[in-house]
Amino acid sequence: MADDYYAVGDMSAPNRVDPGSVESFRVLDRAFDQDSRTISLHYALDDQHRFVETVTFETPPPAGIEPDGPGLERALLHLHIAAGTSYYKVAAPALVVVESTSLTSDELEFHRRLYDDGLREFVVANGLDVPRRVEIRAGLATTAWQASGAAVRPGGLVVPIGGGKDSMVLIEAVKHLKPRLFAVNPHPLVLDLAAQTGLELIVVRRRLSPSLLELNRAGALNGHVPITAIVSLIAVAGSFLYGYDAIAMAVERSASEETRSVNGVPVNHQFSKSLEFERLFQSLVATSIDPELSYASALRPYSELAIARAFARLTEYHSLFCSCNTAFRQSASVDARWCGNCPKCRFVGLMLAPFMEPGALTAIIGVDLFAQADQISGFAALMSDEDKPFECVGERRESAAAMRMLSEQPRWRTKPVVAALGATAARLVADAEIRALLTPDSDLGYPDADIADDVERMLTEPS
Repeated sequence: MADDYYAVGDMSAPNRVDPGSVESFRVLDRAFDQDSRTISLHYALDDQHRFVETVTFETPPPAGIEPDGPGLERALLHLHIAAGTSYYKVAAPALVVVESTSLTSDELEFHRRLYDDGLREFVVANGLDVPRRVEIRAGLATTAWQASGAAVRPGGLVVPIGGGKDSMVLIEAVKHLKPRLFAVNPHPLVLDLAAQTGLELIVVRRRLSPSLLELNRAGALNGHVPITAIVSLIAVAGSFLYGYDAIAMAVERSASEETRSVNGVPVNHQFSKSLEFERLFQSLVATSIDPELSYASALRPYSELAIARAFARLTEYHSLFCSCNTAFRQSASVDARWCGNCPKCRFVGLMLAPFMEPGALTAIIGVDLFAQADQISGFAALMSDEDKPFECVGERRESAAAMRMLSEQPRWRTKPVVAALGATAARLVADAEIRALLTPDSDLGYPDADIADDVERMLTEPS
């Protein structure tokens, strides 16, 4: 999505934004049109810059669903605040005011974490102090909101799909349960992947305010937002319209590792995919939206390395999936795929390589990454405490583990990248650590034991 990437403002524009002059970001009113299934979210920076975002649940819901009005409204309230991070970052003032709404202290703290931890990469990229001191102000509710229990749900499982290997592994593991898939602003390749599964896809359209791009051109601050949190809240709101009662995310345990430490403060590009965030989110859903709705990642017990091992066997998706962000930029052509020269291309290639022939991996990405000496520094960064890139890449030690595995395989060890980094990787990880990475963490199991068992079977190497 557009607000995942940095834009350069025209600092000479006559209407350029002066972030230092903005005192508050305001979360204003919202409206939900039931006929079009569209919510309009209104925001402002002080009184001068206003934004209107829309979220449309495009797929018609099944007949007979009677949404719990108060529950849906509560879900939309939290979506309204979370989606505001896209507009708050124009100036990043110290105060966020949620107008005409009361929130409990726990709800206020959830959103404060989202505007602090969830925006730390943005803060670092723009040279601001980390952590960013931000106050979320609203009327204080003295008692927690209680779900009415009036939601009429047939039940069922929904799996968000993003186009990468992780969601495809989860989908294949639970496909016999006939889950519905869920996508926000799906790229054509996501539509192709969903069609390949044969499962129903729920499509949602999120349209950012046009004035945001105008302000970016005029010198607004810009950067990464906690997009997984926003998509998760859209999926929670969708449960009231489509009737599912379980959301299974495809997020691995590696997402919890910080990308960098800045002045002793952890900065994680993937904060809204981390275990810490997942637990905060589960508490928010249970206490503030609907305790009957389940939300968790079914891949949480597994490393990226273990997931890649499983995906290497799913050859029917190899020509369709893509994890390179180049393909998902708004400026990209519809047929854009792997760029072959970015952290995501290198990381996904590194995870898959130990379990694939070189020619098969080259067929996926389009180039032989490991044959190019100018890629060495980029691969080294994946294992580095100082240079790990701000991208959705896994733990440093699993990058080192994969590189060590390659250095021990005749089909890979002579490649320039592997020859240059294999010895370094071997010093960083031992055999026991590789085994641990390929072993699930039973303490992080999905709450539905049957689904957890299905996933474990998929993630276990065949005999």
